[in-house]
Amino acid sequence: MTESKFILVTGATGYVGGRLVPKLLEAGYRVRCLVRDPSRLQGRAWAHQVEVMEGDALVPDDLAAAMKGISVAYYLVHGKQGSKDSAERDMQAARNFAQAAEDEHIEQIVYLGELVDPAANLSPYLRSRHETGFVLRHGKTPVTEIRAGMIIGSGSALFEMIRYLTEREPVLTCPAWFFSQAQPIAIRDVLSYLVDTLKTPEATGRVIEVGGPTRLTYADMLLGYAKERNLRRWLIRTPFYAPKLSAYWVHMITPIHWRVVAPLIEGLRAELIVRDGTAKKVFPHIQPIDFQTAVHLALGRVQRDNVETSWSDALVVELGDVEPYRFTVEDGLFIERRQVVLDLDPGTVFRAYTGIGGARGWMYMDWAWAIRGWMDKAIGGVGLRRGRRHPDEIFTGEALDFWRVETVDENHLMRLRAEMIVPGKAWLQFESTPVNEEVNKTIFTVTAYFEPYGLPGFLYWYSMWPFHKFIFDGLTNRLASRARVLAHAY
Repeated sequence: MTESKFILVTGATGYVGGRLVPKLLEAGYRVRCLVRDPSRLQGRAWAHQVEVMEGDALVPDDLAAAMKGISVAYYLVHGKQGSKDSAERDMQAARNFAQAAEDEHIEQIVYLGELVDPAANLSPYLRSRHETGFVLRHGKTPVTEIRAGMIIGSGSALFEMIRYLTEREPVLTCPAWFFSQAQPIAIRDVLSYLVDTLKTPEATGRVIEVGGPTRLTYADMLLGYAKERNLRRWLIRTPFYAPKLSAYWVHMITPIHWRVVAPLIEGLRAELIVRDGTAKKVFPHIQPIDFQTAVHLALGRVQRDNVETSWSDALVVELGDVEPYRFTVEDGLFIERRQVVLDLDPGTVFRAYTGIGGARGWMYMDWAWAIRGWMDKAIGGVGLRRGRRHPDEIFTGEALDFWRVETVDENHLMRLRAEMIVPGKAWLQFESTPVNEEVNKTIFTVTAYFEPYGLPGFLYWYSMWPFHKFIFDGLTNRLASRARVLAHAY
């Protein structure tokens, strides 16, 4: 019975893991999630239904504690950049995981790998993914390795790359990797394989290649997306491969950072196709949907703002202490603080500032934010185009344009950590603090923090300081106005 099985999921904060957990719960399994930062699960609809343990796969004691009482463990942890250091960490984490599973007598490990040809000249990233599976299988615990093709789904890196390139470029100059064969697979089908592995004994101890029903080139995928959106697009073929140049090009056109897209492009050097028919024999009831249907479903979720996963100091003051503007230097931090008192409840103010960014914009001098984002892109940063997963919902750990949501405290605080390239560390914090329990008033505070790195950091801060007066003053006032509008809407 599924109720008797206790499942461990690592990588629950990732794209696949965040969707796998609710599927396991729906199937009746009990779930434990091992995450390095439990706060990143805050706001997930299923978070209260699982047991959450804080830990790291690189720490054997953490794994030993997480695997106590577990029947099956999902290994969904891996590095993103494919560097030598990242590959070495991946191998060590896999060795730790295999040993802990053996020590705790786990019945089975399920690993989601990449659809690759091991004999091909693999990129460092794909080689690391392939070797991770080998390390896990080298232990005594039976391993099911699901090797999946490139994943198509709302919020997936492949889908977002296709979507932005097709939407923004009517004529595309296509390097050679555009014409390599692949078998993209819908995220829903990947989840079906992962979940059904638990009730399919024939899958235990096997490597299973899964992909969509059709072999396509990346060019075919672009044209397929264009067809779904009724767009006319022209492709100009070139003989050059140019993976690094392509990664930077995609970086500038799309919200996806070049470090994320580079392994995807490098992987297309070899054909990512299914060469083994085991999946059809072991899972005959799973019929993967075609690429066009997968794109249609993904677009529907994006348009309905129903994307499940995607590819981050409270000052308590009394009313009499409110200062409209204050600049201080504390413990090496430059701190700019703006405050305003609103005749609103904290929850309404919270909804106002947690809705900034993305398609809604930054409320004031949007063009200045856009220029800053373009400048960041030009020097290799993430830029402003990443947007946000949902226009109103916000979770800790999510990307919000060129920020990462570091902390969300419901109805009270949101802190953003800068991911644009700056000579230091920067945060932007929004707070809604009730004046007291008797009065329906809220102190709305916007605080910018900057920790400079050496002389370049000091020069950067003071060069930007004059612009902050206009931008952050305007932002504070516009968010206050938005809060008043929201109050009348409810």
